Amino acid sequence: MSANEAVSVRVLDREYTVGVAAEERESLTAAARLLDGRMREVRGSNRMAAVDRVAVLAALNLAHELQQLREENAQRDREMSRLIEDLQRKLDGLIDAH
Repeated sequence: MSANEAVSVRVLDREYTVGVAAEERESLTAAARLLDGRMREVRGSNRMAAVDRVAVLAALNLAHELQQLREENAQRDREMSRLIEDLQRKLDGLIDAH
């Protein structure tokens, strides 16, 4: 595990310094770019929109997408488990038949 390093990111024309492990630097900067883009979408042409409101709405949008992905992954996991169980039963049946 490496020590944290200070990384500067820009979000909605403001600079923030964040401590992050060296191996997570690229992921953090990608996340900052994603957040910046979402905040700009939420703000739209209203440059006077309160930054905290823009941040909360962007965070809610991202959290909603994350929740949808989690639900989709859980559904896929359930389907995969059922398929594996079905295959296991078929294999057991073939082995028992011989």
